[in-house]
Amino acid sequence: MNRTLYASLIKWKESSDRKPLLLHGARQVGKTWLMKEFGRREYHNVLYLNFDEKPGLSGYFEQDLDPHRIIRTLSVVLDTNIDPNGTLMIFDEIQESDRALNSLKYFYENAPQYCIVAAGSFLGVATHGGFPVGKVDRLTLYPMTFCEFLEAMGKEAFADAVKQRDFPLIDGLAADYENLLKTYFYVGGMPKVVDSYVSRGNTAEISDLQNAILADYNADFSKHINPVNIPKVRMIWNSIPTHLAREKKKFIYKDMKPGARAYAFEDAMNWLFETRLVYKVSMTTNPALPLARNTDREAFKLYMLDIGLLGAKSGLDIKSLFEPNHDVFGEFKGALTEQFVCQELQASGICPLFYWTREKGAAEVDFLLQFENEAVPVEAKSNIHTKSKSLVVYIDEYHPARAVRTSLKKYGVKNGLYSIPLYMLGSFADILRQR
Repeated sequence: MNRTLYASLIKWKESSDRKPLLLHGARQVGKTWLMKEFGRREYHNVLYLNFDEKPGLSGYFEQDLDPHRIIRTLSVVLDTNIDPNGTLMIFDEIQESDRALNSLKYFYENAPQYCIVAAGSFLGVATHGGFPVGKVDRLTLYPMTFCEFLEAMGKEAFADAVKQRDFPLIDGLAADYENLLKTYFYVGGMPKVVDSYVSRGNTAEISDLQNAILADYNADFSKHINPVNIPKVRMIWNSIPTHLAREKKKFIYKDMKPGARAYAFEDAMNWLFETRLVYKVSMTTNPALPLARNTDREAFKLYMLDIGLLGAKSGLDIKSLFEPNHDVFGEFKGALTEQFVCQELQASGICPLFYWTREKGAAEVDFLLQFENEAVPVEAKSNIHTKSKSLVVYIDEYHPARAVRTSLKKYGVKNGLYSIPLYMLGSFADILRQR
C-alpha cells in the first residue's frame, strides 16, 4: 500500500533539526506497517520494540534515561549494532511504557543523531501525564483516503489524475470515479479491510472486519478510561450514527438519554475528542477570523474516524448497498457523504473544521474552514442535484472570496463558487490555490 504520509517521513529523515518522531493515530490505521516499511526501504537496519507485546522491554528504561546507556543495553540484549546513520529504532505501542515515552526527551537533547520513530494510539498517549512537549516531532496517520484507496485497488492512473487535477480526463471518467467512490463508501479506509477487499474482492468479509475493529475500540475504552466514564463514553460513541442520520446533525445529549446534560458527560466527551476516534465540528454564527474564537462550545456535530466503520456501526447491509440503483450517497439523509467530506479534509490537514448556522436557524452550511486567511464555506451534496439554499444565504450575507459546493457534479468555477466533485476532495487545497 502507498501512504501519502511516507513523503513526510522522508522529509523528517532529511531534516537538519530532526527530533524523535511520534506517529499518532487510532488503532489499526496502519502505523506499524508504515514504520516498518519506512525502515525497510530507507535504512540498513531496523530495531523494532513493541512495548505491548513485550512488556519486559520497559525494564531497560528503568535504571535511568541516559540515551547512551539505553543504546548500549539494547545493543547487547538484542545482539545488534545500532548505527546512528543506518539504524531506525521503532518504539511501537509506546503508550504502554511511561519511561520509554519520557526517554524521547533525552534522546533529543543528548543523542539527536539517533533515528527514532515511536507510535502510540491516541487512546494511550493522550492520557499520558509526562508527555515530552517540544521534544518530539509529530505526525498523524488517518485511515486511507480515497486516493490511497484507488492506488491500493490498482487504479493509480485514476489517483494521479486527481492529484494532477486533469479535469478533462476526470470528466470523461466521471461514471467510473462515481462507482469507485461508492465502493470506498462501503469499504472505508481501514487498511486491514481495504487489503481484504483488494486481495479477495469478498464483500462478505467487510462487515466482519469492521465490526472486529469496533470491538477492539470498545475494549480499549475499558483499558484507558476512568471506570466512572466508561458507560458515558460508550453511550456517546454508540449514538453517533443516530445523530448523523437526522436532517439536523447537531449533537443533542438528551437524545442519548432522557434528562442527560452536557456537564455530566464533559469528561467522557473530551476523552473521545482527545483520542481522535471522533471528529468534532463546532458551530459558529460568525465567520470572522479566527474561527475558533467565535464557536459555540455547546453546539457541535460528531463524525467517526472512518466512513466504513460508520456504515458498520449503523448496521448497513453491505450486500444491498452494492445493488445498482442504491443511492449510497444519500444514505441517512446524506450522513455518509458528510462523513466522507469531513475525513478527507481532516486527512488533508485542513482542520479544525466548523459549521455555520444563521442565528435564527433558518440556514446551515455543512462545513466552514479557515484556509489561507479566509473563511471558506463548504456545502456537501449527495448527488448531482446541487441546490444549495443555505450556501446561497451565506454567500449573500458575507460575500466570501471563495465558496465550495462538493457533490457528484463535474468540476467548475463561477463567480468564486467552486464545484468540486466528491472524488476530487483529496486535491481540495491545490484546487483553491490555482485560482
